[in-house]
Amino acid sequence: MSNSVYESIMTGLNEALEDSKSAKKVLKRHKVTVEPVKVYEADEVKKIRNSTGMSQKIFASYMGVSDKTVEAWEAGTNHPSGAASRLLSMIEKDKELIIKFPFVTNVMAK
Repeated sequence: MSNSVYESIMTGLNEALEDSKSAKKVLKRHKVTVEPVKVYEADEVKKIRNSTGMSQKIFASYMGVSDKTVEAWEAGTNHPSGAASRLLSMIEKDKELIIKFPFVTNVMAK
């Protein structure tokens, strides 16, 4: 790391330390809130998938999971979690998402 980069980082850190100890705050602060990952029930997953017009197999491909995983979600045997839940909530909020991000395309065979 060059001296100028090091000095710039150290200057910024020292400013932050001074500001944190000061009664009069000068530096901008940002509060970030992350919405918790939603827990989806079987009927909700099926409703979202149906809204996309995709079969379980195609929807599984879109979600990046196996067919059996989507079957288990819709049967209530298992629940989507983590990134899958986040993606479901994005699809639920924006029905155009699958058009904006077409990870799976439907090509008719001749």
